[in-house]
Amino acid sequence: MQRPLVFTVNSTYLLLMTQQASQFAITDSAASQIAKILAAEAPGSCLRVAVQGGGCSGFSYIFSIDDTQTSDDLAFARDGITVLIDDMSIQYMQGAEIDWVDDLIGAAFQIKNPNATASCGCGTSFDV
Repeated sequence: MQRPLVFTVNSTYLLLMTQQASQFAITDSAASQIAKILAAEAPGSCLRVAVQGGGCSGFSYIFSIDDTQTSDDLAFARDGITVLIDDMSIQYMQGAEIDWVDDLIGAAFQIKNPNATASCGCGTSFDV
C-alpha cells in the first residue's frame, strides 16, 4: 500500500500546492463528507475519482474507495483527507471541483467541471 504524497512547508510546497489547486479542488463540504465516509474504511483509505467512457453524455465519473496510490496518481489533500485521480482522468477534469451537495432532491458528490460542454441530468455523465 503506497501512501499519498505528504509535502513539507517550504517554497517547493507552495509551488506544488498552487499547481495542484489549479488542477482540482475539494470544497469544505466535500472534504467533510469524504472524512465521514473514510472513517468507516481501513486506515490510509482515500477517495478515488476517475473518468471512464460511457454514460448518456459520453463520459462518466466513477467514485471508489482505494488504499493504494499508483505511480500515475495525483493526490489532492484537504483537511486530512485525500482524493486520488489518475493522470488520464485529470486531463478531463483540469480545473474541476468536487463538492458535496445536500438539497431537497438528495445528497451526492458533484463535480463542477469547466471542461464539460454538456452534462446529463444524472450529474455523473458529461461530454467535453
